[in-house]
Parts: sequence; structure tokens; C-alpha cells
Amino acid sequence: MGSSEEHLGGIRFAAGRGRRVGATLERGLRAACEKRLPIRGADWDNDAMWTALYAVVALTRAARDPRFEGEPWRELVHGRGRDYADILRRNQVPEGGWGYYDDPPFTHRPKWATSFSTACVVPALAEALELGWLEDRTILVRAVRYVDRCRLPNGAYEYDLNPVPRLQGGEHINQVPGSLGRIQVCNWALRSAGVQRVTDDRLREGLEHFFGQHRFLDAARMRPIPHEAYFANAGYFYFFGHYYAALAINLLPQEERQGYHARLRPQLVKAMRENGSCTDFLNSEYDVLASTAFLALALDAGMEGSQP
Repeated sequence: MGSSEEHLGGIRFAAGRGRRVGATLERGLRAACEKRLPIRGADWDNDAMWTALYAVVALTRAARDPRFEGEPWRELVHGRGRDYADILRRNQVPEGGWGYYDDPPFTHRPKWATSFSTACVVPALAEALELGWLEDRTILVRAVRYVDRCRLPNGAYEYDLNPVPRLQGGEHINQVPGSLGRIQVCNWALRSAGVQRVTDDRLREGLEHFFGQHRFLDAARMRPIPHEAYFANAGYFYFFGHYYAALAINLLPQEERQGYHARLRPQLVKAMRENGSCTDFLNSEYDVLASTAFLALALDAGMEGSQP
């Protein structure tokens, strides 16, 4: 008799549903490979960089996935991966990072970047170099240095790199409570890149900040105006921050991970709706999709057998 269950990505599905999920995955990947490349929205608006950053993350994962090794997937994934990697090459700011806005005077190569948007792509850049999508290793070196230079003595990371670090009193965004959504992704990126000063103790310090001051993320979630919460937190950092907290946890010794994941899961599950979806920022439907995806990935990272 055939099995009543199917497995996809380590998750058990009822027979038939796994095939439907797999077909959805293929449609999504095909869309990523075939739809037109994003363009800069305006002289100041470079939000298309988010598409490029996460496209490189997703396509490097797809390139290593045995389900997409054959044709036509190989040609589609590698071709579009080179396209998006080239967008990153052309839009890397002089200091080494990537952002999503620009300041006057507006230039073809942007001049403004952030710590967290740069950090999210650092491990994928190493993959893109190995896959041959990028040839210049200094692109990765400069990105790592940008994130590393954003680190502050208090354990926070600056929102964006400044010649003189912006760390003022009161509820400043670069205080630790304002950096809760950035600390995890930056620590994860630097540790993944082999930066030795991001030790296990640094990872633990960042996670203890995250859990100990989590109320500031709770207060920001679902607020409709960006950065209106305490310490200039924005609602859309909630699930972003939790996903990278899960990845940072998985860089710790095996015996410590489940304890941290047990602290992380309730903060995720409490925000779920009855239909399984969630959101952290009331703006548009894609925020629901992105939030739910980050939540699912964070929960998956805490499942038994998950790899760093």
C-alpha cells in the first residue's frame, strides 16, 4: 500500500498535498526567473534592492537544491542568479553595503545603505562567488566590513554606517532596544562570514538582549507608521528579527539550541491568526505573505534536525 504521507522540505503532508505544495514552489521559482527585473522607483526610492537582495538569497538556495539540478531549471536559476548578482554589483554603495533609498545629490550608484539589508545577503554572496555569478571577491569583503563597522560597543548595530557613530541618549534608534531587529541578522551574517570576534558569547549576548527587551518589539508590531514606537522600532522588524534570531540560535552549540528555540516559539505563535497567517505591519497584502513566510522559516529552523 502507498504511504498516506508525503515529505517536502522535512515537513510531512497528507498524500497529494505535498505534490500541490511542490507545484506551488515551482511556479514561484519560475516567476522569479522569468518576470522582468525590478527597476529603481524614483531618484530617491531604490526599494527594488530588496527584490535583488532576497532574489540572490533564494536563487543561491535553489541552485544547491537537487530538485532543480536538471534542465530547464539549471539554466533558468543560474541565468537569473547572474542577473540579480549583477544588480548588487552595480548598486553596492562606496562603503560596501546596500540600501533602499538614496539622498541628494541622486546618483546612478546609490550612496546610502543599512546594516540589516546588507547583512541579510552576506552568506548568499559567498555562495554566488562559488557558483560563478560574481567574480570580484571584494564585493563580499566590503559587505562584511560594512556590517562589522556598524557594530557599537553596547552590542547594538547602527541602522546605517556613519563616520561618527550615532549613539545619543534617550530613546535613540541605535540603543540596544532600537536595534533588537538588527542585532540578530548582523551577528548571524558576520559569524557566517568567519568574523572571529562574533563568538558564541556574542551570539548569546544578542539573543539575551532580544528576549530580555522583547517588549519593545511587541509594542511596535502592527503600528501603522514606521518607527513611531519606542526607540524608533518599526512593526515590520518583528518577524524579520525573529527569523534571524532562529538562524543565530542554530550557530550555537547543538545542546543549547532547543532551549533558545523554546523561548522563541511562543513569541511567534502568539501572533498567528486562526488560518495560520500573520502580519506585523498594516500596509498591504504582501506584508502578510512576508510575515507568514518569516514565521514559518523561523519555526522550521527550530525543528529537530535543522542545520545551521
